[in-house]
Amino acid sequence: MDITFLGTGSGVPSKLRNVSSLVLEMHQERDEVWLFDCGEATQHQILNTPIKPRKINKIFITHIHGDHIFGLPGLLSSRSFQEGTSTLEIYGPKGVKEFIETALSVSQTHLRYTIKYFEVTDGVLFEDEQIKVTAMSLVHGVPSYGFLIEESDQIGPLLPTKLKEKGVQPGPIFQEIKNNEVMTLDDGTEIVREEVTGPDILGRKIAILGDTLPFDDVIEFVRDADLLVHEATFTHEDTKLAQQYNHSTSVQAAKIAKEANVKQLLLNHVSSRYQQDHLQQELEHLKEIIKHVTYVKDFDSYEVLKEGR
Repeated sequence: MDITFLGTGSGVPSKLRNVSSLVLEMHQERDEVWLFDCGEATQHQILNTPIKPRKINKIFITHIHGDHIFGLPGLLSSRSFQEGTSTLEIYGPKGVKEFIETALSVSQTHLRYTIKYFEVTDGVLFEDEQIKVTAMSLVHGVPSYGFLIEESDQIGPLLPTKLKEKGVQPGPIFQEIKNNEVMTLDDGTEIVREEVTGPDILGRKIAILGDTLPFDDVIEFVRDADLLVHEATFTHEDTKLAQQYNHSTSVQAAKIAKEANVKQLLLNHVSSRYQQDHLQQELEHLKEIIKHVTYVKDFDSYEVLKEGR
């Protein structure tokens, strides 16, 4: 799992930060690419990365403010011209479907693929054997959501020495043993999977939040996340301004991550009012709250690791 940030600014684009968008790539896990938010010029940002729009199969929209959705019509149109023919799923609050279909209709844009729309509400959006995605309402003046992506635990590795003790030789039978809790061999030997495998490999947990004021309930939502993406539109000295505009400060985000036992905090949606040296000073203060915290920049990429892997 890898996360690449395409836009890390807030409100309007700047020379250093485009507006909101990030990509979660899961090529090895399930050969899928998911896009979270799609601010203006997202498709231009993609041109600076190896990401292929035709590979994007799910788009999640946190809320319908322009800096999070104005890039959708252009990206969807270009996907048709870049060999994108597979079905695309779009998850977002009420209004996303109307916005997209109006823009495509007025511009007479005809897509070569089908879009399936899913209106986001609190709770599980979908779940399969590998992964579960849950949504939670945030506090931003308009419907805004956070998304929790939880990877299922995997069966631990087979232990060759344990199998050898039971007379099992390497071969296709190894996979059969791993696929069955209990298996009886031709000679009558019973193989109990948990006796011949190591500890389960714990799934990774990622939380990606839309714009929000800080509030207590979000702590349980992101609890024990391996990686949390949280907005930090304002720095600590502008707390009153953050409250006025329904946003969070970097310190508020850090305190939430600390209380929730988050392993790594990535701060984005940063106001262009702050220069890099100012953010560096703020970061030193944040590290006193939580050790693993970073202000992300456009095109930064992070591998999502399970603690201890």
